[in-house]
Amino acid sequence: MIVQFCGMSGAGKSTLARIAEQKLREAGCPVEVLDGDECRSHLFKELGMSLEDRAENIRRLAWLAHRFSRHGIFTIICAVNPIDRVRVQIQHQYRITATIEIDCALEELIRRDTKGLYKRAYLPDGHPQKVYGLSGVNGLFEHPLKPDLVIRTHRESEAESGQRLYEFLLPLALGMVVR
Repeated sequence: MIVQFCGMSGAGKSTLARIAEQKLREAGCPVEVLDGDECRSHLFKELGMSLEDRAENIRRLAWLAHRFSRHGIFTIICAVNPIDRVRVQIQHQYRITATIEIDCALEELIRRDTKGLYKRAYLPDGHPQKVYGLSGVNGLFEHPLKPDLVIRTHRESEAESGQRLYEFLLPLALGMVVR
């Protein structure tokens, strides 16, 4: 089984995926997290941040997830995943079990700014360090129309969000182990 996350940079996708991964492993579930940033830096270095490259990144992550899933590994695709039609496409192509939106208010994302991207996105046009195409700021981010779960990380603690995610994922992961 495959689960896809989506959410803006800094919303807590990787953090929550790692919490869920640890808890699922402790429950005896084989699990793999395909982190978008990690896969980009190790496997997909040639992909940029254009919408076409972002779509290709997600398609590749879904293909990898499918390969893991075929071997009984519950797989979480953890990436910004900003384009709804691509999420829907891979959902049908690879039978994605659930789409989970990790949502966070823009004001909180700017406050956190874990990678310095928001500060750079708000620089004046033409500034040499300006970031263009930051999903949800000066780039596309489409919220999923029918997410299976929404976690709003600005409204609850990391521990609460992680537990809620784990409680949602555990039955899915156990269902896969039984197969």
